[in-house]
Amino acid sequence: MKKRIHLSPPVYEQGVALPMSIDGGVYEAINKDILTFENRIKEYLNTDKEVVALNSGTSSIHMALILAGVQKGDVVFCQSMTFVASANPILYQGAVPVFVDSEVGTWNMSLEFLKEAFYECCKKGKTPKAIIVTSLYGISSNMDAILAFAKAKQIPIIEDSAEALGGSYQGQKLSTIGDYGILSFNLNKIVTTAGGGILVVKTIEEKEKAISLATQAKENLNYYHHETVGYNYRIGHLNAGLGIVQLKKIGSNLKSKKVNFHFYSSLFEDIDGVILHKEPSDDFVSNHWLSAILVDASKTGGITREDIRLALEKDNIESRPLWKPMHMQPLYKDYPYYGNKVCETLFENGLCLPSGSNLTDADRDRISVSIKTLFSK
Repeated sequence: MKKRIHLSPPVYEQGVALPMSIDGGVYEAINKDILTFENRIKEYLNTDKEVVALNSGTSSIHMALILAGVQKGDVVFCQSMTFVASANPILYQGAVPVFVDSEVGTWNMSLEFLKEAFYECCKKGKTPKAIIVTSLYGISSNMDAILAFAKAKQIPIIEDSAEALGGSYQGQKLSTIGDYGILSFNLNKIVTTAGGGILVVKTIEEKEKAISLATQAKENLNYYHHETVGYNYRIGHLNAGLGIVQLKKIGSNLKSKKVNFHFYSSLFEDIDGVILHKEPSDDFVSNHWLSAILVDASKTGGITREDIRLALEKDNIESRPLWKPMHMQPLYKDYPYYGNKVCETLFENGLCLPSGSNLTDADRDRISVSIKTLFSK
C-alpha cells in the first residue's frame, strides 16, 4: 500500500535538543522557558499587547470569555462555521451561544447576519457580552467592518485565530486585532508545541489575572489560599521549549503552505465548478494552513465533493469536509442561529486538501494524478 498522505501532520526535527536551562533551580528554569516562549511569540506578532501561554486554544478562548466578564446566562455571538472548540467555552461559563452565518467571500462571520442577531437579541433584552470571530483556514474575517460595529455597540471581540498564525489583515498580524486574541499550537498547526495556545490581551493587568486564573488562582501568600475558582491552564515548560524550537521554522513552514496553495490553484484552474478558498483582496494575507475547495456539482459534470474525497482516499490520501457548522451539531441544535444557510452550503460542498508543510513533489504528483483521473472519466 502507498504511504498515507495526511491532511496537516506535525513536523519535528529529529535529535534537536529543547532549549531548557536548569540554572538557578528547576522552578526558575520552568518559568524561564515559558517566558522565553511568550517573548518570542510577542516579537513575531510585532505587537505592544501582552501574550499568555496556555495549554490549548480552547483554554485561551475560555480565559478570554472570563476576562471579558461573561457569566452565567449571558449571550455570546459565535461564528457557526468553526471548530467546536470555539463554542464550547461559552457553555463552560454557563452562557448562551448565538450562532452567526458566514459570508461568501471569506467564509467567515457575516456582518449582515451579525447585525440581525444583535438587533433581534436586543429586542429580547439580551445584549451580547462578546463576539467570537474565527479566521477560517488562515483567512481573516472582514475585521474593519466587524470591529467598527462591535466598537459602536461596546461589545468586545474575541479574535479566534487558532488556525491563522502567520496570517494578517491590513498588515496587522491575526490575533492582535480584536480585544482578545487566540492562537493554537495543536499538532496540526503551522508550528506545534504538541498542545498549547496563546491568549493575547491588551494590558499587563489582564495578563497577570490570566496567569493567576490559569494556575489555580493561588493568592500570593506562603500558604495555599484561594478566593476564586482557578484552572490548570498554564502551558507546560516542555511544550514551551518545543515551541521555541518550532518558531524557528515558521518562515519555511509558511512558504511550504504557500507552495501547496499554488499547486492546488494550478491544478483546479481549468476545472469548471471547483473554487479554491483564497484571499478576497490585498487586505488579506492567508497563512494557507489548509487549502480548501468548494465544489459545484452542476458545473463539474456531476462530480461532487464526496466523489473527490473518495477518489483521494482510494489512493490513501487524506482529505476532509469543512467544519460542520455549530448550529447543525446535535449539541447546539436548540440554540439561536441567524443566517441564510451559507455555511451549510460550505459544509455540504467544501473539502480540505492535504496541506502539510512536509508535502513533497511526489506527494503532490500523486494528488494531481488522482484528481485528473477522476475528472477525465
